[in-house]
Parts: sequence; structure tokens; C-alpha cells
Amino acid sequence: MRKSFSAKTIETTSMVVVGIFALLCILPVLNVFATAFSKASAVESGKVGLWPVDFSVESFLLLLKGTMAVRATWNSIVITAVGTLICIVMTVLAAYPLSKSYFIGNAFFTKMIVFTMLFSGGMIPGYIVVQKLGLIDTYWALWLPAAINTYNMIVMRTFFNGIPSELEEAAIIDGCGELALLWKIYLPLSKPVMATLILFYGVSHWNTFMNALLYINDPVKQNLSVLVQQMIKSMNVMTLELNTANPQDLQAITSAGIRAAGVVVMVIPMLIIYPFLQKYFVKGIMLGAVKG
Repeated sequence: MRKSFSAKTIETTSMVVVGIFALLCILPVLNVFATAFSKASAVESGKVGLWPVDFSVESFLLLLKGTMAVRATWNSIVITAVGTLICIVMTVLAAYPLSKSYFIGNAFFTKMIVFTMLFSGGMIPGYIVVQKLGLIDTYWALWLPAAINTYNMIVMRTFFNGIPSELEEAAIIDGCGELALLWKIYLPLSKPVMATLILFYGVSHWNTFMNALLYINDPVKQNLSVLVQQMIKSMNVMTLELNTANPQDLQAITSAGIRAAGVVVMVIPMLIIYPFLQKYFVKGIMLGAVKG
């Protein structure tokens, strides 16, 4: 069907506006990458724009040598991997019974869970609970409070509600119990929404900052988000062993370059993982949100 002039005008205007906002988001990211891969002299002289000047990886080498970046990256990987697994398991185990109309107390528990989206105890009560449980300076302080995201659980429950009841009835006739139904019927059909929630939970745990800052006091256990924040706030966090006054190292030091390198190290893992889950992203959200 041929579009009218007004429809074309609106479409073109929308594309221009979206394009402008996309550029506003992309340009700072390109500048950070360019700064991270440029020589210190180019960064200090302000020559770096959207493309590296005098391509160099000195900032990354100094980041690895002078900070706890390797340790912090490993900590972030552990926090993300275990935390995401816990979240997915808990979300599935909460969503499955709540998707059943015959589950006693279904409406009550659903309302109580949704209530937590509107009201929470707050930071201080949360800290007191974590402290009383003896979880300070352990990763359980990051995993347990974030074990279930209410929105994600509702998406999963809505998806389960959309699975045809005939499949469940046929499985029951074949002798499947509730666990077998969940494992053999529901989970295999839930790959798109599962991939989407894994992405949500993974990004959340990888970027976790406030809880790590509150509950993890041991510098050895800190994650990459906190390390990058400390680097942005102050270069005193650098533990460069340059007391020997190595001229090459001294010339390569630039706070902006090392901070940019830290940001790049933090962003790259998500950029690598996202393309593999992108095809499930829109499909998973739509499947979990259209019905119910």
C-alpha cells in the first residue's frame, strides 16, 4: 500500500530523531574506546576524538600491572555466573507454581510478590538484615537479596500461562509429575524467555555496584564495577610499582587513558555475549508479555 505524504513525513522525522539520540549515545562510547587505545601523549594533548591516535595498548598493560583489574574481573565473572544461575533457578521455581490456577494461595502470593515492586524496606534495613545473617564480605550478600526480580518472575509466569494445557494433560497421562512437567515440557519450550532473563540477570550482576560497595569491604573480593569507580574517582587506587622510576612507564601513565581502559574492560564481555542472545531478546519479552 502506498504511504501518504504525512505518513512519510512522520516516519522520516521519527528516524531522524531516533538517529540523533542514537548518535548521542554512541559518540561518548567511541570516545572512551579511542582514549583507551591511544598513546598517553595524544590523550594529554587532547588530540583523541572518535578514533585512536597513535594506536597503543599501554593503558591496558598498565591497568593489568598497576591495579587489581585481573582479580576484580575474575570476581565479577564469579558473581555474574553464580548469581545468574541462582536467579534463573529461583525465578523458574517461583513462576511455575504461580502459573497454576489450582495452586492454593495463588492470588495471595502473587499480590504479595507484586507488592515488593512498589515498596521495599530500604537500604538501612537491608544492610541490617545482611549483617545479622553474617553475610558481610561474602558474595551471598550480593546473590540472596537479588535472587528473584519480580518483573522477570512475572514475565516467566505469564509465559508459562501461555503454554497449551493440552501438552500438560498429555504428559500427565504419560505419568509425568510436576518436576517432570517442568523439566521436560515447560523448560524446553521456554528457551527464548530464559535467554532473555539470563541476559537481564547477567547484566545486572556484572554491573552490580551499590550492593558490592555496601557489603564487600575486602578489596580482594571487590568486583570490576567498584574498581572502575574508584579509578574514576581517584588515581590513588593505582598500585603501580614504579618506585624504580622506570621512564617508559612514567611516560605512559595518564589517568584518562587508564580509566578508559577500565571502562572498556568492563563493557567488552557484555558486548561479546549480547549478539548470541539478541535473537531471543525481543521474542522472549513478547512471548512473556502478550498474554495474561
